[in-house]
Amino acid sequence: MDLKVGKVTSATSIMGSRSQNNPSNAGKGKLSKKASLRHVKTTKDKGLNIIMYSVKFNVEAEFGILGAFLITNGHKHKFFLQSATFEVSSVKIIHFDCQSWVYPIRRTKTDRIFFSNTCYLPHQTPAAMVELRREELHSLRGDGRGERKEWERIYEYDHYDDLGNANKGHEHARPVLGGTQAHPYPRRIRTGHTCSNKDPKTKSQPKMINLDIFVPPDEQLHPKKLLELLSNSIQSAVHFIIPETKSLIKEDSDSFDSFNEILEVFSGNQGQQAGKVPDEVRKMAPNKQLKRMIHTRKTNQAKFPLPQILAENKWAWKDDREFARQMIAGINPARIRGLQQAMSQHKIFILDHHDYLMPFLNRINTNGICAYASRTLLFSSKDGSLKPVAIELSLPGSSSSEEDPWVFVPASQGIEAASWQLAKTHVTANDSAHHQLISHWLHTHAVVEPFIIASRRQLSVMHPIHQLLRPHFRDTMHINALYRRILINSGGVLEKTLFTGEVSMELSSMLYKEWRFDEQGLPSDLLKRGMAIQDPESPTGVKLIFHDYPYGEDGLDIWLAIKTWVSDFCSVFYKQDGHIQSDEELQAWWSEIRNVGHGDKKREKWCEMKNLTDLIEVLTTLIWISSALHASVAFGQYAYASYPPNRTTLCRKFIPEEGTFEFAEFLRDTDGYFIKMLPRRSEMTLWIALMEVLSQHTSDEEYLGQRSMVQWTDKEEVRQLFMKFKRNLRDIQGRIIERNGNPELKNRGGPAKIPYELLLPDITDDRSTGGIIGKGIPNSISI
Repeated sequence: MDLKVGKVTSATSIMGSRSQNNPSNAGKGKLSKKASLRHVKTTKDKGLNIIMYSVKFNVEAEFGILGAFLITNGHKHKFFLQSATFEVSSVKIIHFDCQSWVYPIRRTKTDRIFFSNTCYLPHQTPAAMVELRREELHSLRGDGRGERKEWERIYEYDHYDDLGNANKGHEHARPVLGGTQAHPYPRRIRTGHTCSNKDPKTKSQPKMINLDIFVPPDEQLHPKKLLELLSNSIQSAVHFIIPETKSLIKEDSDSFDSFNEILEVFSGNQGQQAGKVPDEVRKMAPNKQLKRMIHTRKTNQAKFPLPQILAENKWAWKDDREFARQMIAGINPARIRGLQQAMSQHKIFILDHHDYLMPFLNRINTNGICAYASRTLLFSSKDGSLKPVAIELSLPGSSSSEEDPWVFVPASQGIEAASWQLAKTHVTANDSAHHQLISHWLHTHAVVEPFIIASRRQLSVMHPIHQLLRPHFRDTMHINALYRRILINSGGVLEKTLFTGEVSMELSSMLYKEWRFDEQGLPSDLLKRGMAIQDPESPTGVKLIFHDYPYGEDGLDIWLAIKTWVSDFCSVFYKQDGHIQSDEELQAWWSEIRNVGHGDKKREKWCEMKNLTDLIEVLTTLIWISSALHASVAFGQYAYASYPPNRTTLCRKFIPEEGTFEFAEFLRDTDGYFIKMLPRRSEMTLWIALMEVLSQHTSDEEYLGQRSMVQWTDKEEVRQLFMKFKRNLRDIQGRIIERNGNPELKNRGGPAKIPYELLLPDITDDRSTGGIIGKGIPNSISI
């Protein structure tokens, strides 16, 4: 047997499929004697030690088939166990894909158990493993009491009651999300933190920013990835926190004066170096790791890479065609919809940020924030490109039933053209907040977490559906915990940078009211938005109303590939619908998701999980959300959103009305007025740094069509079907590249000449590529 671990350990034992003779252990496999591990070799991987051990067991002939092993960590520190391989005979090898932290026995008080890559439906479980299967699931569910410790493998549900910090003052109080009709929300992992002294309904928060957040050991980031994520964050932090030169943030002003000054943030002309790393950032990482990262960054110039939106033409973002193209090929491509009354011609489309924003505008438009609720009408031209034809910007009127709308139309010169540019910028501010809070956070990160919790609580590691979904849940819960601590909390980065400010998560809760799981699959979403029509002859069941919709066209290819793979996989294990109905683990999983994890939506429409069709649709939708949907809204952020004039996050000026002092200021210097309308220097630079971190693939990323272990299943039939899935993705990759090279498809590049690669699978055997590469669909929501 070989074990790959990150720290030395003590001993292990194995469990066979034959029952023990002792009646008190009925239903449990035969357990071998413990054996000590022997060091074989140590290798280095980016500063981390990868240690291989071996151990030998002697067991009697009636021991049975190896189904699990127990490992005891007798040392002071935790280690990360990557995998284990047992050579039973010259032809029989059993694999374990562990990928989890193992904590010291003095903490856990029990050995850690891992199961082999052999899976069974509940009724197929070998008799000697039945009770062990039940006990393992039961141990993960907890009792809902007490504060969780970092070594506890406990999965419980909780509301979002940890976003505010009432102890810091009333301005940091935030409503609890989830569990009420007013503020519904998906559930999160329960931490059991103590309640706030000032508000017993909410949890207390740590005084300092740190990454010591409870996440069950199986969900914690791999040490290599955590180190890389910290390194990327610190590299971005030095751009705006205590630079050695003061050229970035002037002492007498916190605003830019020209477009050239904004461009200098990317050109590196300031010549500032990565200076002292502040205490707040220093506390985020262990000392040894931090010192290593600081050493590697000291000699590097602190500058942001040039975003793609500026690479070919630094003024392409001002083009109306580029403004419209980003609605179907940018980072928020699933908000635009067709106007139903114009569906017979399929010509008119709308980007609507009106109804959900209006109730919040009076609270938002304080402290220098100037926001409208917007509607943008677009027309599809003969060449397939979209052109904006009107923008309506609205403010609340003197009464709750009144509005004050203002309509702008395109203009090519003069003050009308400058006003039109301001109107487009207010639209992008609306779209930026919707993208971050809804399309990115809510519709991927937040809605998937209850599925992860339910999977751990109700689907045994031996269950084939657990085996199928496992790579699509990797790192998500830990990333979500970091989001709650740093990005979406009161005073967090999103509140500091988005125009929605302190109402950001309330707004997210309001739009969760519209969310339905059965509408999250791509074909259903396209039909709902009027971007496709039903087509019984299509394998996806739908047909796009215009083919030059990059997100829709590429997405349908990926959707079909996922659905084919899911169908192939499930058909291996479920030979008839009755097996689905009698699968108690699967039925408990689906019930818990609907009634607990998404309990605020339990009265919505959910399928009944009665047959193979139901199961395939649910799993395809879940994998689509976790992989392709997330990739489409996450990894293009730096390309488009890191340049605030293209996609601002807030506006500090309204569009001036004639006869006012502001209008006179606007007439004197239209560009100057536009720049003063954008975020301040500090806000803008903080946002750019965030975009740099959130857009990066880590070097150990696992992409769609890849698994961390070649022998992730012992079923040769399933491995062959997985290779078929991978070949399908390769074919799709070729088609996407061909589309991007077709000059007749105007929306594939647009004036900015940015090829649409956010749904490019990027299937390759080289998994070491990281950074801001845009392309590639990770298996999971891992950033």
